[in-house]
Amino acid sequence: MMEYKGYIGKVEMDDDAAILYGEVINIRDVITFEGTSVAEVQKAFHESVDDYLAFCAERGESPEKPFSGKFVVRLPVELHRKAYIQAKLADKSLNGWVTEVLQTALREG
Repeated sequence: MMEYKGYIGKVEMDDDAAILYGEVINIRDVITFEGTSVAEVQKAFHESVDDYLAFCAERGESPEKPFSGKFVVRLPVELHRKAYIQAKLADKSLNGWVTEVLQTALREG
């Protein structure tokens, strides 16, 4: 994983072609890059992000932001009910409780 200007790149290897290739994984727009060495793929990643930002600027469009801080989660009704009850028992909003649970889970992971 690589990060540049808030964009996260995931890199994989193609043994047959002897290249490293990747894509930005935290936006819906498609940004790809490749190289034959770690240094080359890092440089290509930075250039691809910069090209994407320049392309958006030329078109007068806002680039897609990597994260807004919001996401929709669909849960089974019973799980939603249990989470709500746990949040209320902890004297927290459901959003605050879910945030705390995720923070704990990600620290442990």
